[in-house]
Amino acid sequence: MHPVDSHQTPSPVAEEPTVEARRVRGRKRKDREDAEEKGKKRRRSSEPTETCEASGDLARAKFLDKYWEYDQLGEGGFGAVFAGFRREDCFPVAIKHIQDKHCLPPLCLHGKELPAEVAIMLKLAAEKDDSAGMSAPIQLLDWYDLSHELILVLERPDCASDLADYTAVNGGSLQEWEAKNIMRQLVDAAIGLEKRHIFHSDLKLQNILIGIGRISPCVRLIDFGLSEIVQKDTVITRFRGTRRHMPPEWYYHSEHMPGPTTVWQLGIVLYEMLHKSVFTTRGFLNKELKISSGLSTDCKHFLRLCLKMAQARRPTLTELQRHPWLTNCTS
Repeated sequence: MHPVDSHQTPSPVAEEPTVEARRVRGRKRKDREDAEEKGKKRRRSSEPTETCEASGDLARAKFLDKYWEYDQLGEGGFGAVFAGFRREDCFPVAIKHIQDKHCLPPLCLHGKELPAEVAIMLKLAAEKDDSAGMSAPIQLLDWYDLSHELILVLERPDCASDLADYTAVNGGSLQEWEAKNIMRQLVDAAIGLEKRHIFHSDLKLQNILIGIGRISPCVRLIDFGLSEIVQKDTVITRFRGTRRHMPPEWYYHSEHMPGPTTVWQLGIVLYEMLHKSVFTTRGFLNKELKISSGLSTDCKHFLRLCLKMAQARRPTLTELQRHPWLTNCTS
């Protein structure tokens, strides 16, 4: 027998961890917990995305079941517009594809958040009445949310072209009497929008349709993609219209108001209807653009009022509506 060694090596005993070791273990445990939580969040976030994509596929299928789509009619900053027909009755429609719906700021309508253009067109439809000008805005017939893309189905008037093409076909400018008829309808339409606190913000030849199937051209307004719901005297510190048409107050002070800006834009529309030249604010400020001396006195006065440099000196839309050039049917 071997004698018992009184100096046997003792069984290993765990040492008390140092403060630093406890910190390292705590960090590792926290990292594991964070990783697990991130994994849970990724799994949760993937579920709505899949649901949204499925919802978008369903919306696209519904759209294709209901409409035929044909040739492209035009293209803008947010997407393209195509001619189409409703399958059940061959009713002509315009189909607007907005490739990235997130480029449209959301608006709240009756407690529901909607893409701005949809909300504004639904508001117009709900508040439509028999007053002059309220038939001018084009109507929204249908709309489809395809996850990232938005499809708007709009009415498409027969025998209509935009005012830019209409003017070009007529030699690049219109007769004063015809420009007056169109401007009278435009002022009525602008008043209708203003009463509903809607600021179109991009009134120009390309956003005005002219129906030519009647004795008198009928005016329709299109493209409410840049529109806003605001009071007419609200000071706006962003400009969302056509850059070459910015009013002088924005040009100099980087702010403008819906009412005076709408009047300025109507002046530009009238100028381009009556002159064979493209209007730019810079050109007007530099006195490179002249008002034709061949126009009637009342017409020139009306145009100069719209294009007043100071927004406070421009007339209101109601004052424009009562201007002698529009009310006098003989000139």
